[in-house]
Amino acid sequence: MTRHDRSLDAAYFETMFQGDDDPWNLESSTYEAAKFDRSIEALDGRRYGCAFEVGCAGGSLTERLAPRVDDLLAVDISETALARARRRCARLAQVRFARMAFPDDRPQGTGFDLIVLSEVAYYWDDQDLNRAAAFVSRSLVSEGDLLLVHYTGETDYPQSGDAAVAFLAAALADRVHVVRAERHDRYRLDLWRSR
Repeated sequence: MTRHDRSLDAAYFETMFQGDDDPWNLESSTYEAAKFDRSIEALDGRRYGCAFEVGCAGGSLTERLAPRVDDLLAVDISETALARARRRCARLAQVRFARMAFPDDRPQGTGFDLIVLSEVAYYWDDQDLNRAAAFVSRSLVSEGDLLLVHYTGETDYPQSGDAAVAFLAAALADRVHVVRAERHDRYRLDLWRSR
């Protein structure tokens, strides 16, 4: 399988979400539900003041994260996905949504105590992974958590899940330490804490 050599763009994701309300079965798959549940369990009951979720899609993980966060900014590159996420999470006052093509677009300011990169880092080329790492380094507060969850199977994305996580680990080696490194059937879960 030939990999894309550049980060996947907005048109790719907009086409996916316009063609199918739930292109990755995030809302209907027992595998995805179990992965979301494990992601929340991995946080060990911590409460977060301000969190940033990249690639929220239809809001399935966002909805699960919200009870643990006072202020959650969830972003996606697809306006179609965001419309679905806004409907799903309309009752959750602590959740804000914005269209961003991260890491090109980044929220203003710093001070997140949780950043979630779930099923997104493998869509980025090396340059964008570097920019994402720089953002995390600047924006994750001391003792803040970075949660990474990525599919480990073969794809045509610019990175494999393992390669994307290894790249970020090298780029952030002096900034974070490993709290969890789990391998599950078809995905990996990594939780890193800032120094």
